[in-house]
Amino acid sequence: MSQKETENLANEEELDQGKESGEQGAELEPEQTAGVNDESGEEVSEDNDLEELQTQLQTAKEDVLRAQAEVMNIRRRAEGDVEKARKFALERFVGDLLPVVDNLDRALAVIDIEDDSMKAVVEGIELTRKSFLDTLEKNQVKSIDPQGEPFNPEEHQAMTMVPNPDVEPNTVLEVFQKGYSLNGRLIRPAMVVVSKSVE
Repeated sequence: MSQKETENLANEEELDQGKESGEQGAELEPEQTAGVNDESGEEVSEDNDLEELQTQLQTAKEDVLRAQAEVMNIRRRAEGDVEKARKFALERFVGDLLPVVDNLDRALAVIDIEDDSMKAVVEGIELTRKSFLDTLEKNQVKSIDPQGEPFNPEEHQAMTMVPNPDVEPNTVLEVFQKGYSLNGRLIRPAMVVVSKSVE
């Protein structure tokens, strides 16, 4: 074999080795690219999981705050109901006692206080009435006696209206029956006669 043929054979072997190296390099490139893609996918998945956990945490906090607010509202309502029950527990009982006070007032109205023989009776009725009213007042029961006052539809019930030029219209001229309130709540309106303008 000549020297020239030997050199050609060597060159062909080098070319073959270069091709094999290039093929191996080409085979490695997809593997390396796949590894990079896998890492990016894992990072995106972790970010999504973190955002979801943060959203769930925020929702849980809001649920807790709403539950606390609801508990506070329930507690306030319960305290208000208890306070109302305490204030107005005597309402029906007081309503049943008021006719007794009315009868004492009527008795004093019809008795002749000028009669000496009735003096002891009058004193007894007055003492009984005073004791009764003092007891009611201690329990926050107040009488409504609007004689001469402007008519108040929230506390007074007009039985009739009478023309009267001497007073302003809608003035209470006479009280048929006193009204009463318990802790500011009306138990019974005062029954009254109200003035009106003269036509």
